[in-house]
Amino acid sequence: MEHIVGIDFGTTYSAVALFENGRNFTISNQQGERIFPSAVYIDEGRKVYTGQAAKNVSILHVDRTVMSVKRHLGSRKHFRINDRDFSPEEITSYIFRALQKTAEEYTGYPVKKAVVTVPAYYDDRKRQATKRAAKLAGLEVVRLINEPTAAALSCGLKKDEPGIILVYDLGGGTFDVSILQAGGGVFQVLATRGDTRLGGDDFDKKIAEVLIERFYEETKIDLRKDRFALQKVYEEAERAKIGLSERKIVEIEVPFIAADEKGLCHLSTRLTRMEFEELIMGYIEKTIRLTKGAVKDAGLKPADIDRLIFVGGSTRIPVVRTLLTQLFHRDAEGGVSPDETVALGAAVEGAVLAGRLRGFALVDVTPLGLGVESEGDMMVTMVSRNTVLPARARTIFTTIADDQKSAIIHVLQGERLTATDNISLGAFRLQGIRSARRGEPRIEVSFEIDVEGIVHVSAKDLDTGSSHSISLEKTKELSQDEVGKIIMEARASEMNDLQAVGRKHVRK
Repeated sequence: MEHIVGIDFGTTYSAVALFENGRNFTISNQQGERIFPSAVYIDEGRKVYTGQAAKNVSILHVDRTVMSVKRHLGSRKHFRINDRDFSPEEITSYIFRALQKTAEEYTGYPVKKAVVTVPAYYDDRKRQATKRAAKLAGLEVVRLINEPTAAALSCGLKKDEPGIILVYDLGGGTFDVSILQAGGGVFQVLATRGDTRLGGDDFDKKIAEVLIERFYEETKIDLRKDRFALQKVYEEAERAKIGLSERKIVEIEVPFIAADEKGLCHLSTRLTRMEFEELIMGYIEKTIRLTKGAVKDAGLKPADIDRLIFVGGSTRIPVVRTLLTQLFHRDAEGGVSPDETVALGAAVEGAVLAGRLRGFALVDVTPLGLGVESEGDMMVTMVSRNTVLPARARTIFTTIADDQKSAIIHVLQGERLTATDNISLGAFRLQGIRSARRGEPRIEVSFEIDVEGIVHVSAKDLDTGSSHSISLEKTKELSQDEVGKIIMEARASEMNDLQAVGRKHVRK
């Protein structure tokens, strides 16, 4: 019976775990690390280094080192290294390969399959990018599961008690909160909220800004203009953040960071926990608002929460724990490292899928609404946020012009009323619509979302039988510019006819 490993690919740190002999555990690499930095360094000979080895040389080789690549997955950003462009998926694949190699060195045989975790609030585009990155590393992703859900599954393995679980996941680059109903080995997600651009990296940036400002006030040297000095400042900022979780004051000393006409200059200052909390309070308050929103979405009150689980290194920050404890009047569960619990949960799901573990089941939800664009730049939501997965939905649309022969199906994800304010997942054209007056043809648009949150869309003219269907992982055949051009052309053709005709309409 094959093993399916669990992988937590994080913004700042990653881990791989396995379920074996009745227990789940994270696997240490050759350096003895159970978690290691999500960093990639490519030298002049194009040899790739990952983890701590990459982070160690990041100051000397800023131009050939990539950190926090997870924040760019699903985007069109590229990293220029050694006169070659690397996509976020390519850089991420090197991290996946390092995790795969760690598992293979432990097991002694090839590891080809994995359960991979993603932020609950990842849209379809980012989920597909994660799967592509794993595929580039030679890994088959047998299941994507949301990070908070994985954490709940890991804790449920150790303490299988019925009740309502709240998972507060504050990592290096993303924040998620999920509410789950647990009982009888079943974990059903009731609600989820989050922000894919909020995490410990933002806290580091706030500290770095203070250090740069203080140094400038003293020396009139702007460290932002020296990328090597700037990288050193960010490393010291991260170290200060971690230190302030244990101490109320940290001393920050960076010798020889710059020079002026008087000679070498040193950065020397101190930062208090109170100052740090003031810097990041806006971010923390936002996570609290999202947490309260998730509780409300689940139809619950704070007093209904039975168990509180912390995930992510930034949950070690004392003010975070204090505010959550005050909100729910209970302490978070201990016993599992917040850095490892997500990978451990993914390993549990891997064991379930491989048939090694029975009696556990996940019931997840879609984090954002899904739908299509209709006339007037409006989004018609077909699958609401927090719908249980897998899910299906069908809606009948019609044409907006006489003798309209085709229609653009523009797929959207988000919670805004206007289409342009939401995330564009892709577009395709349905041909062969029957010739008729506007408003008469019946065009059925169907959505299917699988257990991983991957979206499949089809459209069919019910009169002619003409149809078109796609899995949105294939929409990358169209670039974002091409999708935008299709949509702009469709809008331009309708400028003279925006009058409603009594049914929902698809774009011409």
